[in-house]
Amino acid sequence: MAITPGTAPGLVENVRRAPTRGSSSAVQGARRKELTTRMTTFLIAAPYLTVLLLLVAYGLHRSHLVWMLWKHRSQLPPAPPRDIADAELPRVTVQLPFFNEPDVLERVIDCVARIDYPRDRFEIQVLDDSTDDSRFLAKAKVLQLVREGIDAVYIHRTNRVGYKAGALDEGLKIAKGELVAIFDADFLPQPNFLRTVVHHFADPKVGCVQARWGHLNREASTLTRVQALMLDGHHMVENRARYAAGCFFNFSGTGGIWRREAIDTAGGWQHDTLTEDLDLSYRAQLQGWRFVFREDHVTPAELPEEMEAFRAQQFRWAKGTVQTARKLLRRVLDRKDLPFSVRMEAFFHMTPHFSYPLMVLLAALLLPMLLVMPVSDPLSLLLVDIPLMVGSTGSLATFYIVAERAQGRSTLGALRRLPWLIAIGAGMSPWLTRAVWEGLQSETGEFVRTPKKGKSKSAGRYKARTILPVVELALTAVSVASFYTAIIKGHYIAAPFALLFVLGFGFVSTMVLRERLGALMSERAEASRPAEAPQSDPDLVPAFQPSKSASDSLAL
Repeated sequence: MAITPGTAPGLVENVRRAPTRGSSSAVQGARRKELTTRMTTFLIAAPYLTVLLLLVAYGLHRSHLVWMLWKHRSQLPPAPPRDIADAELPRVTVQLPFFNEPDVLERVIDCVARIDYPRDRFEIQVLDDSTDDSRFLAKAKVLQLVREGIDAVYIHRTNRVGYKAGALDEGLKIAKGELVAIFDADFLPQPNFLRTVVHHFADPKVGCVQARWGHLNREASTLTRVQALMLDGHHMVENRARYAAGCFFNFSGTGGIWRREAIDTAGGWQHDTLTEDLDLSYRAQLQGWRFVFREDHVTPAELPEEMEAFRAQQFRWAKGTVQTARKLLRRVLDRKDLPFSVRMEAFFHMTPHFSYPLMVLLAALLLPMLLVMPVSDPLSLLLVDIPLMVGSTGSLATFYIVAERAQGRSTLGALRRLPWLIAIGAGMSPWLTRAVWEGLQSETGEFVRTPKKGKSKSAGRYKARTILPVVELALTAVSVASFYTAIIKGHYIAAPFALLFVLGFGFVSTMVLRERLGALMSERAEASRPAEAPQSDPDLVPAFQPSKSASDSLAL
């Protein structure tokens, strides 16, 4: 039908609309697609942003510690050592808790025996829970000290009730000292340790003095260099800042000395957590005891050189810290007589390991986040690039630079190690997420000690065993995809952080698998060797052979 000027207006309108009916469906479909895309983006961006903000909060807390340290720096110099007459010095007991430590026990006993302190006010307790023949080595060393005129006691338990806490408590029952120093088997206390710290106890409110840890094998490998930097941050920033600001900080389990009265009034050593040191520290400070940190006195110690040993150690620390938070954090937060700053610092002190589950979520969400957020969108820059850069590196760099500079070490050295520290921290996150979960679910657990190498050129007689890194391998693959996606989509600022995830998960996985393969090959080689005839010991002390029934290698 031809359309003329006389055609009805309604008919003309219908004709005009007719060609657009098909395109209307297309428009609606496009709108539905856009709505779905926006909803998908929101469902990915919301949890991603939440995780990132929580991680940034923990990162910014490190900057807060640096600020606290600077603000209260005038409180840091310790009281100078007092020249106390020997007759006025307090009696001291040094406790050495052992469990299957054949490679290091003689070294630490010799170091303790050389401590400069009046012999009539000095006692050594070797608290040995060993299940292998190293107990004969320890007993022989104690007998040697007794012959040299040193008051030394050897205590061997036939069970490990309470693990380290149980051993310390057992020794405390018969300890002669009013002060009790504690050193783990891999520590080397310096001869002047006691004369450097005992004068602090002239203040009746002082319950504990903690010395700084040193590192005997700092430069052994990338892993030990990263561990040294981590521990330097703990001692040279966290402990110094909390001590100077009057906040709670903890006895580190070794390299420190307690007033026995403080232990008793706080309820003694308890073994319902795997971090008995953190637990007792908070209970004592809640009772009003004051702690002192001596950054200027260093007690060297050995760092784990194997990834599985490091993982076992970090698992115990993470699980125990979460258990302690379950036990004591509410009690601390409910103490309205404590300043708000002290309670908030205690919160961050007891919850840092919750960042590991967040790190796992971040690694898992990074790939979909990169896929859905266009690089040209300012929101993408805000949610992905800038927070990753600032939250992950800015506060960490400041924190560890301050820690290294406080020791006279270089800023460049801290910056060189920082990428590896971030990477290994990320690589450890799946394993430590498991530790956090177990800490939330249960009390105590198996105290898996960290194997020590000592002076032996080999890796030591014992090996730690953890589960195979299946999750870490999967996250390595996801992180490779994240890195590739960041490059092809133009998220160039996010790409280096995706690469750090690749390095971290890949490094941890490779190290564990390599160590496990090496141990398997060594076991096969050992099994193929002919058995050697036992040799008699002229001193009637059985020759050391690791007991087949003794094992600290667990699949957690």
